[in-house]
Amino acid sequence: MAILPPGFISDRSGNFGIMTALLMVPLLGTAGMAVDFAHAMSLRTQLFAAADAAAVGSIAEKSGAVAAAMTMSGNGTISLGKTDARSIFMSQVSGELADVNVDLGIDVTKTANKLNSQVSFTATVPTTFMRILGKDSITISGTATAEYQTAAFMDFYILLDNTPSMGVGATPNDVSKLEAKTGCAFACHQMDQSTNNYTIAKSLGVAMRIDVVRQATQALTDTAKTQRVSSGQFRMGVYTFGTKAEDAKLTTISGLTSDLTKVKNYTDAVDLMTIPYQNYNSDQITNFDSAMTQMNTIIDPAGDGTSNTSPEKILFFVSDGVGDSYKPSTCTKKTTGGRCQEPIDTSFCKPLKDRGVKIAVLYTTYLPLPSNNWYNTWIKPFQNEIPTKMQACASPGFYFEVSPTEGIADAMKALFLKVIRAPRITS
Repeated sequence: MAILPPGFISDRSGNFGIMTALLMVPLLGTAGMAVDFAHAMSLRTQLFAAADAAAVGSIAEKSGAVAAAMTMSGNGTISLGKTDARSIFMSQVSGELADVNVDLGIDVTKTANKLNSQVSFTATVPTTFMRILGKDSITISGTATAEYQTAAFMDFYILLDNTPSMGVGATPNDVSKLEAKTGCAFACHQMDQSTNNYTIAKSLGVAMRIDVVRQATQALTDTAKTQRVSSGQFRMGVYTFGTKAEDAKLTTISGLTSDLTKVKNYTDAVDLMTIPYQNYNSDQITNFDSAMTQMNTIIDPAGDGTSNTSPEKILFFVSDGVGDSYKPSTCTKKTTGGRCQEPIDTSFCKPLKDRGVKIAVLYTTYLPLPSNNWYNTWIKPFQNEIPTKMQACASPGFYFEVSPTEGIADAMKALFLKVIRAPRITS
């Protein structure tokens, strides 16, 4: 029989070593778990960054998905966007991630005027230390989303005042040149005389207001082409008050079309209205009431701008703001023999706006002519009301005044950009 040494049973000096040996596996497993999880979360962060880039990039403003969406008449999936999202995601993956098997779920859709991109990922990351605990991998996943509101489809009906008052010199210097030569600030295109103020203005190189407006309208088509996302986003039509006073009526220079080059070329035909002789029809030729009423019949019902089948409608009106027509009983100012000279009657703008048509007004400042007796008697008394009425005709925020010393082309461009960038309320 063996005899135990004294105190053997109560001796605990070897327990630490034994416990350490017993706990080594779970301690190493726990420490390894922290390392493996930290590594997995680092990779997940990188995958999230790639997913974010793919979701946003696939529906960026100049992306193929946006261009494709602008040609869609309804809602649906955009295959090109899914392809682009996958390419962008994979371009962001490098280093260790290139060897990790990643399952991607990509969905790019159009609903009304919004594009939604969703990129989800799932990946299996091999472990190192957790293998001690029998876990060979960690699954990581995530989802990134992005939304883009497509640009609005818009139809622009450009109404240009080409009546005789737009034959005034474009700048004070042009006015002075014309007055010095003819005694009149207006380059009236008088057809009973081969040499008239219009031909004199041309020979002197005097720029008339209508010349600048024509050039500005043509430049506007170039601006629209550079701003559009798709070839059919903007359509334009150009209209005037007529080519000759004897047949003064709303005249189509270019019908509504998305071929903006054609619009630009057709606009070459915009010129000052001719008159058969001086004081024809007592100069009652600028009928805003009639022009607005006729535009109301031409412009189709306004849409919400979410597709090419539902474009917004904008009347882009360029004028010096003074009407001159026969209105013996409804004129807002005093008349002479029924001749009504007045600021624009805004009651004729209201029916258009009531139908959802936006009116953008470019007011080309009516130049005071202090040496002209007719101006002093009939126009000067309401000179200050002209811009006020023009602004009242415009939809809120869509009014711009350009003075003779400013550029009409720049003003038209600024107003156009304001219209197409205006916030829209969507459901």
